[in-house]
Amino acid sequence: MRSIFLAVALMSAASVVAAPLAYPATVTGSEVEARQGISAPDPYRWLEADVRTDAKVAAWVEAQNSVTGAYLTTLPKRESIRQRLTALYNYERFGIPRVKGGVSFFARNSGLQNQSVLYVQSPGNEARVLIDPNPWAKDGATALAEWEPSADGRYLLYAVQDGGTDWRTLKVRDVATGQDLPDSIDWVKSSALAWKKDGSGFYYSRFPEQAGPKYLGVSLNQKLYFHRIGTPQSADALVYETPNNPKRGNMAQVTDDGRWLIIITSEGTDERYEVHIADIAKGEAPRALVTGLEHDWSLAGSRGDTLYFRTNKDAPKGRIVAKNAITGAETPIVGEGTATLTGASLVGNRLLAETLEDAKSVVRLYELDGKPVGIVPLPGIGTAGGFESSGDGVTHFAFSSFAMPGSVWRYDARTNAVEVVRQAKVGFNPADYTVSQIFYTSKDGTRVPMFVAHRKDLDLSKSHPTLLYSYGGFNISQTPGFSVSRLVWMEMGGVFALANIRGGGEYGAAWHDGGRLLNKQNVFDDFIAAGEALVAKGLTTPQQLAIQGGSNGGLLVGAVTNQRPDLFAAALPAVGVMDMLRYANWTAGRYWVDDYGDMTKPDMFRYNLAYSPYHNIRSGKDYPAVLVTTADTDDRVVPGHSFKYAAALQAAKVGEKPHIIRIETRAGHGSGKPTDKIIAEAADLWAFAGYWTGLTR
Repeated sequence: MRSIFLAVALMSAASVVAAPLAYPATVTGSEVEARQGISAPDPYRWLEADVRTDAKVAAWVEAQNSVTGAYLTTLPKRESIRQRLTALYNYERFGIPRVKGGVSFFARNSGLQNQSVLYVQSPGNEARVLIDPNPWAKDGATALAEWEPSADGRYLLYAVQDGGTDWRTLKVRDVATGQDLPDSIDWVKSSALAWKKDGSGFYYSRFPEQAGPKYLGVSLNQKLYFHRIGTPQSADALVYETPNNPKRGNMAQVTDDGRWLIIITSEGTDERYEVHIADIAKGEAPRALVTGLEHDWSLAGSRGDTLYFRTNKDAPKGRIVAKNAITGAETPIVGEGTATLTGASLVGNRLLAETLEDAKSVVRLYELDGKPVGIVPLPGIGTAGGFESSGDGVTHFAFSSFAMPGSVWRYDARTNAVEVVRQAKVGFNPADYTVSQIFYTSKDGTRVPMFVAHRKDLDLSKSHPTLLYSYGGFNISQTPGFSVSRLVWMEMGGVFALANIRGGGEYGAAWHDGGRLLNKQNVFDDFIAAGEALVAKGLTTPQQLAIQGGSNGGLLVGAVTNQRPDLFAAALPAVGVMDMLRYANWTAGRYWVDDYGDMTKPDMFRYNLAYSPYHNIRSGKDYPAVLVTTADTDDRVVPGHSFKYAAALQAAKVGEKPHIIRIETRAGHGSGKPTDKIIAEAADLWAFAGYWTGLTR
């Protein structure tokens, strides 16, 4: 086998891309997934084992990476793409500042730092480094994840993420000295971080210690604890648990005035919550405010006994209500509108309502009685986010668009005025690019929006290599945002398109419901129709069209590649959910039942089997070139999904274009990935997709 890898590595670019690759042999087994009277073959189940502990899987990964690496080195312009990505990534960028006790905390990356650095700045002083995670690991893969300052700015609670895992270790740093306290918290994943107002300790969520590797264990029995500064984790006080419902997760928030502990309980990925509250000063035990796991209840802020929530109760697109913390009485404040309400926050004595209008950010300002004040003057058409609740009327937000790098803005709700705080400066001219929004018709007649971006000087009388991206799930909206890698694709002369397909949250609950469970095929139909619309408009051709998506979007790319292999020249499924029958068996997979369905139900099992990427590869059809990407430490969508899919793809008779897999080491689902790994992966993706769409030939 080694001789094959060496031979491939020595081939010229022309010979490698013209001839079919010799893939590593993959052993097949006789396992089947048998449920509901149906037996689905699962010949590559052995690839589900942990690559870090199973020698056979590790050897398979090494063999696949050898073939993939050798092939990628032959692609034209790969190195020049990498160099251009490196040059453009080398720009100073900032995170949204958090101000506590008059002290400002913010993240900054000087350009090519693998991990952003956290700075602190007190009034009248220069900013100084508080936490620099870059020395934590030689490969730059240990990251500073979530962080939360105490109300007085004295302490910083922060999470350490190693190698891209979703598991966290919590630490506490003294802001004045820059030194860590002895406090250390383990077994934390998917947790909010909430300080007690007096800084004596914090609330966090954790899972029980488990036998065997953390990596594959299913997440159950999450409990809420309070940790008092200066004590060991073993002394932490249990605040809330749901032992009769082990699938439920429990997270804490503390209102800005420090009075109310808000406990949000959920079971899946849907915004369906129970809410319990406790008066912290009185030492109350948590008591129910909202029960039933039926609707979204997202805290916007509080004033005295009044709690303000964003909810979708009786409002599929969302509204804002007030609830009395003592009596539970509910008062409508801002009614449901035509736009989708995505967020709400109490800033000073006014309410901010973040909405999406045809997938673009619009933020409105209201008095506490719901009287409209005006629209926040955003700097353009794009995506705004942040707007943390505050008591003094001032907050911050970030803004970006396809050709507009991220900027940080200060917003004063008292005057409805914005001013730029920091503006990123990337080595390109935004005026050289244009963005438009078009609408197309899906298979069932549904009208779907799509953003299209490219260089202004592109000759639109001709077709061009085009990259089509989408997600289509979990009520997650796809909005205009800046990406260095997409900019490089457009800079080379490619078109970038973002389709706002069903399954997302762009148009509220109906849009989400239209693309999940027994409606999941609508997601694939919408994406296929997006590709057909781009071809019909003359922007591209099937020989020039590449598709890309990650996670649920990786599932999307895998499914439509099976269903319409003739429509695409290249496919880039990343960290995808490829086995739709066994997805709930690992880590966070059991949460996804809200979108993918319960496989113990006969109708869902049959439905998922019909589109599952791993189970529906169509031998006898010519497939596009496929580059699968995943990572060995991904414990959200475990890499076994991509391993099994790639093995099945390579074994099938689907044409002579390459069908390869790139497996990153010490990286997870995406968060915490070092800058150098981001650049290297993007260079490989664009060299691959660029070659097979004609962009780099």
